[in-house]
Amino acid sequence: MADQGVYVHVPFCATRCDYCAFATWSDRLELIGDYFAALVRQAADAATDMAPVTSVFVGGGTPNMVPARLLTEVLDQLPLEDGAEVTVECNPDVVTDEQMWSYAAHGVERISLGVQSMVPSVLASLGRTHDPSNVYRAVEAIRAAGIERLNLDIIYGAAGESLADWHQTLDETVALAPDHVSAYALTVEAGTALADDPARHPDDDDQADKYRLADEVLTGAGLENYEISNWARPGQECRHNLLYWTQGNYVGLGCAAHSHVDGRRSWSIRTPEGFVEAIESGESVEAGSETLGEEERRVEALQLAVRLAGGVEAAVIPDEVRHLVQTGDDGRARLTLEGRLLANEVAVRLN
Repeated sequence: MADQGVYVHVPFCATRCDYCAFATWSDRLELIGDYFAALVRQAADAATDMAPVTSVFVGGGTPNMVPARLLTEVLDQLPLEDGAEVTVECNPDVVTDEQMWSYAAHGVERISLGVQSMVPSVLASLGRTHDPSNVYRAVEAIRAAGIERLNLDIIYGAAGESLADWHQTLDETVALAPDHVSAYALTVEAGTALADDPARHPDDDDQADKYRLADEVLTGAGLENYEISNWARPGQECRHNLLYWTQGNYVGLGCAAHSHVDGRRSWSIRTPEGFVEAIESGESVEAGSETLGEEERRVEALQLAVRLAGGVEAAVIPDEVRHLVQTGDDGRARLTLEGRLLANEVAVRLN
């Protein structure tokens, strides 16, 4: 049976990071109770005809800023398969022992911790508020609760971040012995505080140097690159994200959440108050949808697969980008390190 994912969106944050363009709000915290009541109703309704769930990803926003009992009540509605991967994104500043024990008791077995940087000046440049020392405290709480899998999210390319700063973040990251690391290049998204400040925009060459360093340090620590921005110990790849990258099926719960079922994509009402109103009135929360044709799905599958360690059939690689891949004895072409830096150039040429 094919994997079935569920994404749960928590749209609340204490503050908005300067680079964030997600559907999150820091001025609507009074809606938390009503929002989660609506989420429980939506999850219960969706579960009635849902296949056994193999992975759940709770993202945001800051999922762990809301009371754990509200979040676990949503998880309790889902028909989880034995051994399902259940991940919650967490801000290290608000991780508590009690919270982690509650998560663990309700099936959470993976935490994705938003570290971003271990250098205070870089965090300030990103508009982040957490103290790096809280990362260590959070990791202790996660492990003490018996949550077995730990992902650390880090970002490179902030204004003022030196190569030495990034090396420090990488070194402290691997010292925490995570199972998985996501290292993302800072990107400028329209409508963000970062977009409004060109002096803080990242430099492509600087980010390329930092990507190479990330691959060197993370690979040296036993983490294998399995998707351009993701490294994991063997067998610890994020099962839920692999659904996205392989066109798998997933249901989105909450405002602004996206779903995909057999080539049909849909997305929900963007605002939390709009979502609550629709659920309470018994109306659909779907705001729009699109269905990809067979040829569109085929090309998209190639463009996604080339980002993964498994690569694509060598025959689909055009001559003009063949220098960016390496072909194995199995006849599959995989991006080289330099190819990963130019992955979009390769992807757009696949057909």
